[in-house]
Amino acid sequence: MASRIEHRAEFAQDVHEVYDAQSAEEVLRARLDLLGGKHAGLPEHSADEHRAAYKLVQGIGADQLPSAVRALHKGDLIVHREQVWEQSGAGYTGTAKATVDGVPGEITARTELVPNGTGATLITSGEVKVRIPLVGAKLEQVIAEQVTRLLVREAEFTAKWLADG
Repeated sequence: MASRIEHRAEFAQDVHEVYDAQSAEEVLRARLDLLGGKHAGLPEHSADEHRAAYKLVQGIGADQLPSAVRALHKGDLIVHREQVWEQSGAGYTGTAKATVDGVPGEITARTELVPNGTGATLITSGEVKVRIPLVGAKLEQVIAEQVTRLLVREAEFTAKWLADG
């Protein structure tokens, strides 16, 4: 069984400005510098006004992991993320996928960036699947909580980036 991820972020800026802040190489590198951990990187990136595709590497230090995770996984967690955005009507839709080194499973999500009055709303819905007998469900819950916290922090970063313009 999978654990669900649901996140919603509201921005005062329009869809195109938020899309740029979600997909521009400069912004992604700045976000990784702040939130990506010691293994952070942007190994692939391409973007224009209609489509963006990029891969991120992020690290979560072993000292920051709950004891349940440390018991199953030694060392830092290295997360590999792939994001694709495509223009869709007045907004953008996308897919996200993530894997964690040494953990049999994956995180998948659908992302939407839609107009909301004069602003924009970013919606993420997905799931975490971990294929480890007996403890997989517990690990899924922990990973889903960590991913949701990360999405909140990334949205806060984006809002600040846009406000500081």
